[in-house]
Amino acid sequence: MFYNVKGIELNKKLYEMYGPIVRLDSMLGTDLIIALYDADGAAQILRGQNWMPIRPGFPSLEYYRKNYKHKNEESSKPTGLLTDHLEPWKEFRSAMNPVMMQPKTIRLYANAIDQVAQDMISRMKSTRDENNMLRGKFDIEMNLWALESIAVVALGTRLNCFDPNLAEDSPARRLIQRVNDFFNCVEALDYKPTLFKFTRTSRLKKAIKTYEDLEKRRYVISVSVILEYFIQEAMEQLKKNKGISNDEKGVLEKLLEINEEFAYIMAADMLFAGVDTTTNTMLGALYLLAINPDKQQKLREEVMSKSDKKPYLRACIKESMRLMPIAPGNFRKTTKDFNILGYHIPKDTHILFVHQEMSLNEDYFPRASEFIPERWIVDKDDPLYHGNAHPFAFSPFGFGVRMCIGRRIAELEVETLLARIVENFKVEWFGPPANVVQSALNYVRGPYNYVLKDV
Repeated sequence: MFYNVKGIELNKKLYEMYGPIVRLDSMLGTDLIIALYDADGAAQILRGQNWMPIRPGFPSLEYYRKNYKHKNEESSKPTGLLTDHLEPWKEFRSAMNPVMMQPKTIRLYANAIDQVAQDMISRMKSTRDENNMLRGKFDIEMNLWALESIAVVALGTRLNCFDPNLAEDSPARRLIQRVNDFFNCVEALDYKPTLFKFTRTSRLKKAIKTYEDLEKRRYVISVSVILEYFIQEAMEQLKKNKGISNDEKGVLEKLLEINEEFAYIMAADMLFAGVDTTTNTMLGALYLLAINPDKQQKLREEVMSKSDKKPYLRACIKESMRLMPIAPGNFRKTTKDFNILGYHIPKDTHILFVHQEMSLNEDYFPRASEFIPERWIVDKDDPLYHGNAHPFAFSPFGFGVRMCIGRRIAELEVETLLARIVENFKVEWFGPPANVVQSALNYVRGPYNYVLKDV
């Protein structure tokens, strides 16, 4: 019935045909999944979970880390926030939270992130063609910016991704390719029928090589070499800066003081989890502002005012994440039985909260299909006021203790570059609507018909 319906349209069709709760039976190694389109049901499960909720998401990466990378180590040893659950996850997250979720720590990077954004603007100006379009692939350019930005936080340094002589086989470009390969592997092994849990399939072998390239000491990719180099640099800096206050120490320095292995894992996860996600958030925001020039002009006026407070900037980003989220929703594995909409959902069931469809539901957001940043800043008596929407209909960074740990970093990066872009360019779009393809993430695919005219 749905053989020729994919991704975003499939989620919509399932809801239209079956309603707010849909059972997707297991098939060839995939888990049975309950797709939930009801915000009340989402609230019931998310609020009703125990104090260590389980969030499935990357079974193949978890399989690799626990069966290959750490096969001779204690099973309780943390392997990362993306792959751990229960006590190992709690140990790792508890160590990371005081560093990663502290606004004052992230604010230390504001100037460095802004310098990356300004360098990106210079690159965009110098690489435009006669039609004011970037000569290179727009998504790759955004990938370079995202990688350069996250490296400032994860490694405490610049990777020089904007070097005009950056070779195609440079570590930066190879890392970007490996990140893309990673998400392709995730789609093939974690979201499609597969036998990798039962036998070593060819796709699993390819995935293992990709994961090894990301994590092992392989000169061909240089990722781990880069990580180890900068971690050693940070350790040397720690020795020199014994007298500085804790407030002046960066993320990597603080993590190293806690646990060197944790610092390495967190730096690696930030690098490959913070590129495609941030890139597609930026691509979506630019597209929506381009096709809504009145909103773009309003944002430009706020940015040009040089006020420290930028509520409309944040509203534009929130609204773009509502209309063009980077993922269809959030996953959980139930830690107890639930009764949702009259259906019994037993413990250990995989639930997909389809926030993408909830965010477009008129029952939750008036004029849901329209780009209206004002809904996030209007007074409470306005019919559009976001507080009138269900709090669990829109959840771009997840919920509770498993909320995205990189949220503050991602927000800083996107806010900074978006402000710089509208300050320098009038962004336009021509041709058909943007092509969004759903994989492990929602990707804005080419053609990238962005036009960047000087303000």
